[in-house]
Amino acid sequence: MFISFEGIDGSGKSTQARLLAEMLRLQGHDVVLTREPGGSPGAEEIRRLVLEGDPDRWSAETEILLFTAARRDHMERTVLPALAAGKIVITDRFADSTRMYQGLSRGDLRGIVDQLHGLMIGREPDLTFVIDMDPAKGLARAKGRNGHEERFEDFGEGLQSRMREGFLALAREFSGRCRVVDGDRAPEVVAEEIAEIARKSLAWTQKA
Repeated sequence: MFISFEGIDGSGKSTQARLLAEMLRLQGHDVVLTREPGGSPGAEEIRRLVLEGDPDRWSAETEILLFTAARRDHMERTVLPALAAGKIVITDRFADSTRMYQGLSRGDLRGIVDQLHGLMIGREPDLTFVIDMDPAKGLARAKGRNGHEERFEDFGEGLQSRMREGFLALAREFSGRCRVVDGDRAPEVVAEEIAEIARKSLAWTQKA
């Protein structure tokens, strides 16, 4: 099963991806926890290019190409081999983030994102958790990490607000695989809700 976590910066999706992986491993599942951009050596190199530096370092069009290249390498070297071996793959971000951050944030480029995705990736997750969070709180959390990968946070709260609305719209568009979860609660409470949804989805998948 292929599971992705999406949401604005600071929504807690990385924490929840890790907690779900830990829970599933305790239940005896073989789990690969990965992330985007990144998750393979080549994709991690591209990650440094797109997440560090000045906010205006790349155009949205160039970012789409870079993210797609990273995702292709990630799929070839990490995701597809793990799925073929019968493992559960959990990724912190996938194509939905590119649909939002590059496809909608700085121009109407969603069609280009989807075209490239169809040509070069051709795969959606089986289950996507969209962690919903107030943009101001999420941005404060993200900036509070004091890390080096803050290029998108530096675009400010306006971008985060547009991305939140975009992710919620995306969840409606892909309602068959997306589940919106309120991230503005204690992490363990959020994790319990996610674990229950994941257990039901896994049970359905195994029956099918």
